[in-house]
Amino acid sequence: MNPIRILVDADACPVKDEIYKVAWRRGVAVTVVSNMRMRVPDHPLIERMVVSDAFDAADDWIAEQADAKTVVITGDILLADRCLKAGATVIGHNGKPFTVASIGGAIATRAIMADLRAGGDVVGGPAPFAKADRSRFLQALDEALVRLARG
Repeated sequence: MNPIRILVDADACPVKDEIYKVAWRRGVAVTVVSNMRMRVPDHPLIERMVVSDAFDAADDWIAEQADAKTVVITGDILLADRCLKAGATVIGHNGKPFTVASIGGAIATRAIMADLRAGGDVVGGPAPFAKADRSRFLQALDEALVRLARG
């Protein structure tokens, strides 16, 4: 069994099908983590992990499992930070990697946006998920798995 694995923060993940396809091609195990039961393909490489509905239970489980042989797929900046600190490779749903160099700016931007919303300012959310994001994601995941396989 390939020691490299993919952990998916699944609750709002728009690229689960793409993850499965890349994982099957590369022979990499995938764990789909959520706080409610969701459909996953019946395949030996795909595992469903349903955690409690406690606040951040899925994030906590993923962060505890993340290590240098793990690719974490999430749109959650704070989870990305925790996983990077554990040595994991982290990719956003849009294919943009979270890195040690970029995570501080992402956290700061998140905090500023939260402050603006709390103050009543109307600020837009992320751009709608597009075909280019899906393509970028597939490329980023494939590249991350190749990089980890080379050591």
